Amino acid sequence: MMCLMLQHARAATRANRLANERLHTAIGRLPAEAFHAPRVGFFPSLAKTLNHILAVDRYYLDSLQGMGALARERHDAFVAAEDLVSLRRRQRGVDDELIAFCDNLDEDDLVQPVDTDRAGRFDRDVAHRVLAHLTMHQTHHRRQAHAMLSSTDVKPPQLDEFLLASDARFRIDDLEAAGWSEQVLLALR
Repeated sequence: MMCLMLQHARAATRANRLANERLHTAIGRLPAEAFHAPRVGFFPSLAKTLNHILAVDRYYLDSLQGMGALARERHDAFVAAEDLVSLRRRQRGVDDELIAFCDNLDEDDLVQPVDTDRAGRFDRDVAHRVLAHLTMHQTHHRRQAHAMLSSTDVKPPQLDEFLLASDARFRIDDLEAAGWSEQVLLALR
């Protein structure tokens, strides 16, 4: 069972990167000022929503890497990206680091304890649940940015075509841009 969880974690982190790329590409079609324009959402702009995703991704990755209180310090010191180009570059870096982290895990690593600093109170969970939460958090807020795009002239992209075999034809260009094969995406190599 852990072998399947490991394969899923690896595939989910790659799917996450591809979904971010599609979303950022679509947002890039907007005028630059639209990045900070007020929108309806929990974080009321595309900039604030995408920066939240980036900050929390960094926080959980730092926690997964055993940084403890330093993960909270880095989160609290987070400086938001002012434009989409820099945000996209930084997000891609964190996405690639998360992929590498998962690629280096083994089955035993999935059940290792992870401490997360919640403003002075430490919560302890196991790595596979933290990874599952992280991908759920990413999806939750990406969908908010996706909805924000609905109020613009840019059509929101499809963000859920990265795991099912039947969707392979829809991700050919995404995989080519990433330099990946289907086997790499689905962690079947």
